[in-house]
Amino acid sequence: MRSVLRVAGTLARGQSRWSSEPSHSDLVKERFGSRADRYVQSDLHAKGEDLQLMADAVASIGDSAAQVLDLGCGGGHASFSVAPLVGQVTAFDLSEEMLASVTDEAARRGLRNVTTKQGSVDGLPFADGSFDCLVSRYSAHHWEHFQKALFEAQRVLKPGGTFVVIDVTSSDDPLLDTWLQTIETIRDPSHVRDHTVAEWHRGLSVAGFEVRLTRVLPLHIDFPSWIVRMQTPEAHAATIRDLLRDAPLRVREHFQVPTDGSSHAFRNVFLVARKC
Repeated sequence: MRSVLRVAGTLARGQSRWSSEPSHSDLVKERFGSRADRYVQSDLHAKGEDLQLMADAVASIGDSAAQVLDLGCGGGHASFSVAPLVGQVTAFDLSEEMLASVTDEAARRGLRNVTTKQGSVDGLPFADGSFDCLVSRYSAHHWEHFQKALFEAQRVLKPGGTFVVIDVTSSDDPLLDTWLQTIETIRDPSHVRDHTVAEWHRGLSVAGFEVRLTRVLPLHIDFPSWIVRMQTPEAHAATIRDLLRDAPLRVREHFQVPTDGSSHAFRNVFLVARKC
């Protein structure tokens, strides 16, 4: 309980940093702008079976001149993964600092076909049908207007174009869903929602996509680096440790929490959809 009260106090003090109430976009920029280099260098983001699956899905398009948009590019790892396979990649993100880090890393890797553009996913600054393929990895759980962003994705994609998505996914079980969203938000207040597979299918269908492939993949989380990367305040980290330690057995088993609390496991959803 003491750790919960510490978090409440930290949040209350944090509000005084703003001269006015911040928007969600302001919060995302603030959280990630100062941490850009950490996400470029993060092993969790730079590696993984899912990155290869994404590259394979883009390669299957069979168009070496394809124009690709990376929605919410973060540290740019999705862009870097598919850039050798296509004509041009536009790395798109809210954070200018993150985009500057992506530009530097793309140059270091010799990827001359990666450009950047700043903006919000729910109001894409591109003409209808601008891209052959869209990719998005570890971004959608920050989208304030999930369905609107999917409509925008559909709008800027050419007819028959491919949309490849990777993100942490939640369970249809209300207990497990509540625990996941809670610890995610305590760690990072810019978190909105880890969507369930059913929510992804429904959202994509409503937006005008046909889901062609769905896979759920394990995601191992090293607790110390997960906390350090986001620079989560110690009071918040202590609350997450307390919650996981005191969680019901079914929750601890689902998230694979060891007795020492040094790690836990999430799940990723990998989706390939086609614009109808």
